Amino acid sequence: MLSPRNPETSHLQADNNEPAVADRSIGSILADLRELSAEQVETIVRHQREKGVRFGEAAVTLGYASNDDVLFALSQQFHYPYAPEERRKASPELAALNQPFGVQAESFRAIRSQVMMRLFNEGQERRALAVVSPESGDGKTFFTANLAVVLAQLSGRTLLVDADLRHPRQHEVFNVDNKVGLSGILGGRSGTKVIQQVIGVPSLFVLPVGTTPPNPLELVERPAFGLLMRELVTKFDHVVVDTPAARYGSDSAVIAARCGAALVVARKDKGRVAALQDLVANLAETPAKLAGVVFNEF
Repeated sequence: MLSPRNPETSHLQADNNEPAVADRSIGSILADLRELSAEQVETIVRHQREKGVRFGEAAVTLGYASNDDVLFALSQQFHYPYAPEERRKASPELAALNQPFGVQAESFRAIRSQVMMRLFNEGQERRALAVVSPESGDGKTFFTANLAVVLAQLSGRTLLVDADLRHPRQHEVFNVDNKVGLSGILGGRSGTKVIQQVIGVPSLFVLPVGTTPPNPLELVERPAFGLLMRELVTKFDHVVVDTPAARYGSDSAVIAARCGAALVVARKDKGRVAALQDLVANLAETPAKLAGVVFNEF
């Protein structure tokens, strides 16, 4: 149960005592994935030796595996989350999970490094990170989701909180249930399983909005939201919070203040400079530490 008066998340914690995954060769992983026979594996090994290539390359050349199979096997070998094809179709916006070796994923990893250096260094005060934007259509939800993915790929327990109580979309991005969530907690209604683990990413969890409330600003201004954020940063290594666009009101500034840190996202070549300046100025008047401004071109 998770309530604003007594936030309790212990039942939602992943088992940190899970046995370590044994290291496996890419050949073993591909053999299981494609149900290869011993004879087929031997054929691949023979071609590998004759041509001086890697096992995966030999398997693709001989038609026993696809390039996607090899990428999936590599992700398993290095314990790196990589979405299978059916999951990529269900959650197409998760570029960092669907194409972890692509240009977009690399951009998110670069931003992750900057965020880690600025906010999550050892000895610094624990903060949640609110992702804010001046306008709708800036790509804030897309950005927040993928930032959460790359943080989770570091194996740190990462929670994505959808605090966009006006136009929530994270439950759609991650394809998770949205019957209960943040609005119920802040409204004083207890619920179970409000925090959901993302399939295929053991370190990533999502707290959706739940029912869209009629009074979003009042809910995040209540002490319960600040108490909840302080509780969550003790339960997770990273807490990333999606917010409404600033054009809809002061929700994002209030949320950022409760989180303790903010990262601004603006649309490259489309956002208005005046709106961006106003947002940054408003954040400067809050207790939130501004981690930086990101220009989204995707």
